[in-house]
Amino acid sequence: MMRGKHIILGITGGIAAYKSATLARLLIKAGAEVQVVMTPNAREFITPVTMSALTGKPVVSEFFSANTGEWHSHVNLGLWADAMVIAPATASSIAKMAHGVADNMLITTYLSAKAPVFVAPAMDLDMMSHPSTAANIDLLRSYGNHIIEPAEGELASHLVGKGRMEEPERIFDVLDRFFSDTDELAGKKVLITAGPTYEPIDPVRFIGNYSTGKMGFALADAAASHGADVTVVAGPVDVRPSHPGVKVIGVESARQMLEACTPLFDEASITIFSAAVADYTPAHPQSCKIKREKTDLRQLDLIRNPDIAATLSSRKRPGQLTVGFALETDNETDNARHKLKNKNLDLIVMNSLRCSGAGFGCDTNKVTVFSPQGVIADIPLKSKQECARDIISILTRYDPYTH
Repeated sequence: MMRGKHIILGITGGIAAYKSATLARLLIKAGAEVQVVMTPNAREFITPVTMSALTGKPVVSEFFSANTGEWHSHVNLGLWADAMVIAPATASSIAKMAHGVADNMLITTYLSAKAPVFVAPAMDLDMMSHPSTAANIDLLRSYGNHIIEPAEGELASHLVGKGRMEEPERIFDVLDRFFSDTDELAGKKVLITAGPTYEPIDPVRFIGNYSTGKMGFALADAAASHGADVTVVAGPVDVRPSHPGVKVIGVESARQMLEACTPLFDEASITIFSAAVADYTPAHPQSCKIKREKTDLRQLDLIRNPDIAATLSSRKRPGQLTVGFALETDNETDNARHKLKNKNLDLIVMNSLRCSGAGFGCDTNKVTVFSPQGVIADIPLKSKQECARDIISILTRYDPYTH
């Protein structure tokens, strides 16, 4: 699956840089085209001559060539790549990546990358276990980066513990498996609803909820990375997809969301209803701002919004997969199964506000996936990007006739 892929291999200044030569060789042998980008400190551990000889390309380390003045465009590199892997990634470089400190060619290339980024940390035991390093790695995860966890073993200090860069063969397998997955949804259209809906009371007030859309957009990125043609219909949110192929349609109210989704649903192979849609909307929204001095608004007349998931799932064709979300505060399992049945869904993803780190506004989530026959998967607490990748992987394998 690596043949013809464009891979940026980023090397930072750590003793594990010697392993990057083996990783480059594995990628080249598999048919990938590899461009090495090194930090200045990395050249103290492995020479650009070695990496250039292995890849057949000049190594990029500085913003321009001192002799010729040739400019190395980090933007062009970011657009060229199908994936970027940084191995080894030192604590210093991880911190710079996490906080956007663009003081060398590698970090600017990372910040310009449009393709998935894989990070293989490598450092000594105490640095790896320091809270600041853990926080920076968590930040990178929250941005959608793939973290290839370091292994345990003897380190350069002769201490024994976690911090050894994963072996090149294992890193290669991670990349190869990623590209193997990218074709699983090729040719399929995926529709995802995300975020809240705002139901207008007057031009400046609304009924809404705390949804940020993070989970829905993480699902969109994951589906697009599997080759799907993805459209997100989103309520008012600040997040955007990281995958350039994801299309976004912005709406505000539940009725607008249903109107936008209806023609798209008919063409979708998979529809994921992850939006937090308001159940009710004001019956008589005002065209002018309601003045407290003139209007005694102690009661608000509400009417039911259309149930988007139930409405669209009632018309699904054979083979069309519909997936719902259930955010619960009590009787989680019973409520989720009730929604699964009543909305005519194939699967439902349940999470609970009683679980710390899950739900609205969090960068992490913990969910259980149900089919009509029972639990498909329990996904432990992890970043919403990782959680989304797990959910999409389940969908690519799911067959309603065998579950």
